[in-house]
Amino acid sequence: MKRNKITVVGAGNVGATAAHWCVAKELGDVVLVDVIEGVPQGKGLDLMQSNPLEGTDCWVKGTNNYEDTADSDVCIVTAGIARKPGMSRDDLLNTNYKIVSSVAENLARYSPNTVIIVVSNPLDVMTYTAWKASGFPANRVFGQAGVLDSARFRTFVAMELGASFEDVNALVLGGHGDTMVSVLSHANVGCIPVTKLIPADRLAEIVKRTANGGAEIVNFLKTGSAFYAPSASAVQMAEAVLKDKKRILPVAAYLNGEYGAKDIYTGVPAIIGGNGVEKVLEIDLTPDEKAGLDYSIQAVRDLMKVVGLGS
Repeated sequence: MKRNKITVVGAGNVGATAAHWCVAKELGDVVLVDVIEGVPQGKGLDLMQSNPLEGTDCWVKGTNNYEDTADSDVCIVTAGIARKPGMSRDDLLNTNYKIVSSVAENLARYSPNTVIIVVSNPLDVMTYTAWKASGFPANRVFGQAGVLDSARFRTFVAMELGASFEDVNALVLGGHGDTMVSVLSHANVGCIPVTKLIPADRLAEIVKRTANGGAEIVNFLKTGSAFYAPSASAVQMAEAVLKDKKRILPVAAYLNGEYGAKDIYTGVPAIIGGNGVEKVLEIDLTPDEKAGLDYSIQAVRDLMKVVGLGS
């Protein structure tokens, strides 16, 4: 039986931790790629030496060469510069555009049948960038945004109620940034609508904290950004592909008329399976939620124009 092969591009905190989650879940053998010599090799060897301790059996190869990524089943792209205090996701645009374009071209060259999951920021624009640079069908390139943002919202709701984290269900849609939309009309805790459990003013504060979730962590860390939850989110998406799980997850998917938008990647609920994004799901939104999503989509378009993307 052929073992899955997972490439993780970028051996920084997000990439190395994504590789860790992949090994911990025994999703497959991992190739960790980075431009800095020695870093992926060292982290890869260190991670592989955890196998005897954790009872896992995954090979991990650190490399600076994309040839080692050949025939990967899934590629997780974390490459790019990270945010610093006071830096918005928008500030990352031009630098990461060049990085992600090069990465996607290399991945497509050596793994023409792979599925690419983008984590690099600004997320929605970088996912579109990877799609264009790879030349892949849109369903085989998608981005990690809503899974992370929804996890943050779910965490804050569980904290507010003193409830189990796993009993909170929620969707956060739109662009991965300040304009994201927490869909309260579809949020519940143990099947009970969240609006029945938490007062409107407290919910508004949770929605705001969710939108600023990444910045809150950046401000605490001073010299870095979040990596545990972002990497876990990307690996949940990779697992859905590798195991053909047909998970319904909020991801940055390509829209071709859904939600009234075309030729853009943004956060929407979708069925994720062996073929990547197998179907974008259109759900009913309240007028305020739909207006918020439209505004968020326009914000993504404005960013795309900076680097000449989109129609």
